Amino acid sequence: MYRRRPALATALATLLTATTAACGDAGGLRGAGPTPTAVSPARLWPSLRPAASPAWPYDEIQIETVKGVSAPGDDIHAVDPVAVVRAEVAAHPDAYTSTKAPYRDTSVRLAECGAQQDPSRCPVMRPYYRDLTGDGHDDMALGFRLYPTNLTAVRVYTFEGHRLVQVFANDDAVIGVELAGRAVIIRSPAGIAGYEYRTTWSWDPEQRAMVFSRDEFLSTGRHRPTHARTHAPLAASPAPPTRDPSPSPSSLTAASSAPSSSASVR
Repeated sequence: MYRRRPALATALATLLTATTAACGDAGGLRGAGPTPTAVSPARLWPSLRPAASPAWPYDEIQIETVKGVSAPGDDIHAVDPVAVVRAEVAAHPDAYTSTKAPYRDTSVRLAECGAQQDPSRCPVMRPYYRDLTGDGHDDMALGFRLYPTNLTAVRVYTFEGHRLVQVFANDDAVIGVELAGRAVIIRSPAGIAGYEYRTTWSWDPEQRAMVFSRDEFLSTGRHRPTHARTHAPLAASPAPPTRDPSPSPSSLTAASSAPSSSASVR
C-alpha cells in the first residue's frame, strides 16, 4: 500500500510536466505585424457654406386620411384594396386623371379590377398584413403599378380613431419589397452592375408614421445591371407632382415592411 504512493506520485508528476509542456505557450501574446499610422480626417473646403435644407425631400412624411373607405370594427382585413387606390386617385387628380397626369393609365386600368374583368390588367397587387405600428392590430401594406411608367407605389394603411389613414407612401422603380419587424424595406435598381439600393422605413410612434431610417448601396453578387421588369417611362411624361404630406396630428394612425399574414412583396 505504502510502496505504491511514490510510484503514483511519480506518474502524476510526469503527467503534469507533459501537460505543462504542451500548454506552455497558451495565451501568449503574438505580434500582429506593423500598425499603420493613424491619419485624422481632412476637412475639405472649410469655407464652404453649409446647406440649410436637403436637395430632395426624400424622407418626407406623407400622412393622409383615406376618404370614403371604412370597415366594420376597423378590421383592416375587410378593407377593399381597390377602393383604397380609387380613393387616392380621386384625391390626386394632378397625378392620375388630369390631361397631363403622369399616371393616367393607372386610373384607366382600375376599371379592369373586378371579378368580371381581366385581373392581369388590374394595377392593384395583393395586399399584405402585419402589425407594423405595435398596437396589436394588423396594418395593410399595399402596392399598385403606376402606369405607363415602370414605377410601383407602395403604401401602408392603418386605422386610427375609426379612420383609415395612410402612414407611408413611396413611389419607386422596385425590385422587391420586404416587411421586417416594424419596417418596410424597398429594393430598387442602382443602375450599376451588381449593385442595388435598399431603403428602410420604420415606424416612428412620435411621428405616427413610417419614417426614413436607412439607405444602403449593396452588392448583389450579380454582374448584370439590374433593371425594373416593366417598360421604361414615356419620354414625354412629366415629372410626378410633389404631394403635400400635411401631417396633421388629428389624422394619424397605426399601421404595416414586416408583413397575422406576413410575407415579402414582389
